[in-house]
Amino acid sequence: MKQPANKTHASRTVIELRKKILGGDLVGGTRLFEVPLAEELEISRTPLRDAMSRLAEEGLLERARGGGFVVRQFSFADVIDSIELRGVLEGTAARLAAERGAVPEGLERMEAIVASLDDCFGEMPGEVDFEAYSDLNAQFHEGLAGLAGSEIVRREIERAARLPFASPSAFLPDKGDIAAFRRSLNFAQEQHKAIIQAIRSREGFRAESVAREHARTARRNLEYILHEDRSLMQHVPGFALVVA
Repeated sequence: MKQPANKTHASRTVIELRKKILGGDLVGGTRLFEVPLAEELEISRTPLRDAMSRLAEEGLLERARGGGFVVRQFSFADVIDSIELRGVLEGTAARLAAERGAVPEGLERMEAIVASLDDCFGEMPGEVDFEAYSDLNAQFHEGLAGLAGSEIVRREIERAARLPFASPSAFLPDKGDIAAFRRSLNFAQEQHKAIIQAIRSREGFRAESVAREHARTARRNLEYILHEDRSLMQHVPGFALVVA
């Protein structure tokens, strides 16, 4: 499935900006100016704005007064707590969807997303179309948040996803080539299927348990990847206290 050029450029820009933020090129408190940043990244301003908006949703950037964006400051403990909180809330959404009964059209849409996610994988373990997976994964979690039909739950999940790295698609820069990480996406996809199956079968406890474990998979991936390249953690305060 071919993506529009602007969407592809925005996805790649998101990855590049994450790299600069975690690599220390863009430190906390830095104000981002569109024109020089667009020139540096060799991209037009429209996909750049889209990319910065996505990173604001992920919690890496904040909208500045008077417009524009500022790099957010956060600690490793903030990252872990954010992922844990998203897992609790998504687990609640999955349980409520199972217990109350999800709207059939909503379930069908989720199953279609899961089928499209299957198409992201090649024949060999770890063979993944990373950009397509990232976009579809975001759609899956957005749909899950609304599947229970609770605006309160959906809104709180959306709020939690703005915390640092709590977004389900807040993958780290240039880490798509780590074999163990790519293989873990196969496992995450099986969890997607299990969540939807439990909701369709009205198994609230199982739906909640798998959704919460799914978030813990994201946490383990984050810890693994940051251990693989510890230089990234030099720019995340609190890491030595939490993980070392």
